[in-house]
Amino acid sequence: MMAKKKRIVIALGGNALGNTLSEQMAAVKITAKAIVDLIQEDCEVVVVHGNGPQVGMINNAMAALTRENAAQPNTPLSVCVAMSQAYIGYDLQNALREELYNRNIKDMPVATMITQVRVEKEDPAFQNPSKPIGHFMTQEEARFAEENYGYVTKEDAGRGYRRVVASPKPAEIVEIGAIRALLESGQLVIACGGGGIPVTLEGNHLRGASAVIDKDFASCLLAEQLDADFLIILTAVEKVAINFGKPEEKWLNDLNCSDAKKYIAEGHFAPGSMLPKVEAAVRFAESKPGRTALITLLEKAKEGILGNTGTHIHQ
Repeated sequence: MMAKKKRIVIALGGNALGNTLSEQMAAVKITAKAIVDLIQEDCEVVVVHGNGPQVGMINNAMAALTRENAAQPNTPLSVCVAMSQAYIGYDLQNALREELYNRNIKDMPVATMITQVRVEKEDPAFQNPSKPIGHFMTQEEARFAEENYGYVTKEDAGRGYRRVVASPKPAEIVEIGAIRALLESGQLVIACGGGGIPVTLEGNHLRGASAVIDKDFASCLLAEQLDADFLIILTAVEKVAINFGKPEEKWLNDLNCSDAKKYIAEGHFAPGSMLPKVEAAVRFAESKPGRTALITLLEKAKEGILGNTGTHIHQ
């Protein structure tokens, strides 16, 4: 058995939620089992999740409403992220509560915190929006969206045009005090969904930004600020590999930060896929002695935390 109450921030990959409403309801049942396994290993758990398919679906639906009704203003992306946090949180809360009750754990409330994450207005990502979201458009539709909604669009590999937004780094978790209070009162907390609702600070006002924050970097910042022992980043593979997909492919059980940085510099990890996960893991492991990041499969999370699988990243 592990030492009492390891504090863990767990970042769920997209496969933990599915792509549609029905897929999500099925997926969260499996996800809930893996999370409650960790609670039964005497861990305090905070859950962060992605929202790629969900925010895209919401964005598409709201854009369709605007096209149908000229009086309906375009819905900002920050509002779509907030909607995705609430509806994913609703499904996750219910699945986690049910799984806790199935194991006769009836004294642990589950709460979703609608979380704003401040980004810097000067973040260079705003000068080069590159994260595609939403539906494909013709060139004419893209031009209309740029002129009427202020979108930035780019041609996407011959498949049409898509809206692209910035992916700035998280600078501050606005609701960190509330998240900490919930965690310390014994609750299972879901926070920073989709990387958080991106906001910039204007005086005392928080203004929504057209951006998507990487959930792995948001998870890292959350784990640092909650003084977590572990950051677990769940993905589609059991371990991190170098020379992935090549004859000399090698799966890594253990990785120190200096070797990880060397592998990053050598280009072993795909941007938009494994690269941000390894970068976030290294940042967390370096942030304080004794902190460990773990990258593994959802269903292997408990085995990983017990040291039996996954890639463990440490100083």
